[in-house]
Formats: sequence, C-alpha cells, structure tokens
Amino acid sequence: MRETKQDLVTLQALLDRSYDDAGQHLRDVLTADRRLTAQEVCAQLTGMNLLTLATSTADGRPLCGAVDAFFYRGSYWFGSSPHAVRMKHIAQRPHVSAVYLPGEHLSVTVHGRAFPAVDQPQRGLAGFREICVEYYGEEWLEWGDDAAYAYIEADRMFTFSLPENQG
Repeated sequence: MRETKQDLVTLQALLDRSYDDAGQHLRDVLTADRRLTAQEVCAQLTGMNLLTLATSTADGRPLCGAVDAFFYRGSYWFGSSPHAVRMKHIAQRPHVSAVYLPGEHLSVTVHGRAFPAVDQPQRGLAGFREICVEYYGEEWLEWGDDAAYAYIEADRMFTFSLPENQG
C-alpha cells in the first residue's frame, strides 16, 4: 500500500460522500457491512486490476474496454496506446466510469474524470512508474514507457464486498 495518511482521509471522505449521495436502491444494497473503508480498499486493490473503462463518443454513445490499472495514491491509474480511441475520447471528453469486478465477492466502481498522467510530482507519477516496473519487470521500460497513462479523479466511488463463500 502506497497511500499516505492524507490519501486515506481523502479516499474515505469520497467513499462516505458517494454513499450519502447515492439513490435509495444503491444504499439498500451497499449496507454498512458490505462497504469497504479506505484502508480496506487499498488493501484489496493491490497489483494489477483489470478494469472495464467506459468513455463516450462525440455523439454520447458509451464505449467500454478493458485496461490494466493500478490503484495508487487513492486513484486508479491506467495505460493504453496514445493512438487508442479511448485516449482520444478522454482528451476530448474526460468523464469516465470504471468497474473492477473480479467476482461476486467484490466490486469497485468509480465515476469521474480521467487526466493524462504527465509529470505531476504531487500526484506521484514517479511512484506509479515504479509500480509498473515492479509488476511488469524492467522490460516495461522498453515497451511500456511510451504508452499514454492517465489517472481517474473520482467524483463518486462505490464498493461492495462479501466473503467469497457468500457470493
């Protein structure tokens, strides 16, 4: 876990605000015993998470696709080809939704805006690069370093968790 104390405070505030602003049906499903705390989110979302990322076309049609993502400093970070349609969509319309759903036992949904992960020391791009090297190996510096990377600044984040044997 690479989150700072302030990252955890900010993430917990986002989780609480998201739940408080949710519709009644979602609040009925996401009972207190099924929601994760910020600390639990960070503990669960280690390594690479395969996200389904939704962007939108100029005429408002949604497009979903899978991206390798890492939960880092309280946000999802992901990469793609700089020529990918999704990256063009994000450049023009940054609002995205993403879901991590490894099974019935866990779901993490974020809605927000994606921003290019250019050299922003306050966001920790250097730390994100370290994570990529740790996960993919030193070879990533040859093939992955030239990809386009972005992070999601979430406006809403919802979590759902059940013990795997209760799914």
